[in-house]
Amino acid sequence: MTQPTDIRRVALALVTADVPALPLRAGKVPFGNCPACKGNTCGGRPNMKNPGPCQCPRPCHAWAAATTDPRVLTSAAWAPAWREAAAVAYHPGGAGLTVVDLDDAAAVAWAREKLPATRTVATTRGQHWIYRGAMQGANAVRPGIDIKSLASYARWLGPGTGTMTDLPDAVRALVVKKPTPARPARPGVAVAALAGGGECRHRTPVYLERGIAMAEQRITAAQSAIHTTVYRTFLAVLSAHGRCGCLADAHVERLFTAAQAKGESLRHCTDAWANAQAALGL
Repeated sequence: MTQPTDIRRVALALVTADVPALPLRAGKVPFGNCPACKGNTCGGRPNMKNPGPCQCPRPCHAWAAATTDPRVLTSAAWAPAWREAAAVAYHPGGAGLTVVDLDDAAAVAWAREKLPATRTVATTRGQHWIYRGAMQGANAVRPGIDIKSLASYARWLGPGTGTMTDLPDAVRALVVKKPTPARPARPGVAVAALAGGGECRHRTPVYLERGIAMAEQRITAAQSAIHTTVYRTFLAVLSAHGRCGCLADAHVERLFTAAQAKGESLRHCTDAWANAQAALGL
């Protein structure tokens, strides 16, 4: 069994090489927000408008907690995390690197055909291909393929083999969004008026705001079964608001942000949302 001291020793070795490191809990999950940062009260939650790093003395905010300061890694504030840590992760973008995370054999076969060779690291089911150069990270750019670079983290699985090469345009092109064909408008859903001729509650801003805030709170308060909680919360929100057209992208983004703060990946959030829609026939 790997000991916490061994895990921290790996992290310190990465820091010595100027690779930002952070601890991971079991299941490749980063540590959640500490009390000082709960609900983004510290103003440091990483996102594209405010890309961190987190200034909190404890290892929270996922990739933004990665540090190259050995004094931080060995500080008393981080000691509880190292006692619970199951692995070490690093911030590829902070080290000027990009990791093409190939999740299965089919993805590896595609990369061998389409991408230039570079340093590779074996994973449980596939490989990490590491290139020199940073770019915006993105999940599910192709079936079984994630890009780990800026604003993302990757599990450290060793230095790998082969010669690292420069980040090719073929990898950058994977995150370029292609225009989606226009979809026919959904037919409107008839909503019966409330007794007394009142306004549809689904279109009442106060009702909707309360529902989204309660959903965020439910996800944030979850201490276990995070996957299940996220899915059931998405299902509840869509059940209440999915048919009347009142949900906006900003509302969905708030729910995804809450889920990702608990360690959910963008792919898992997207899948949970799609599964909830399918379950409701939306």
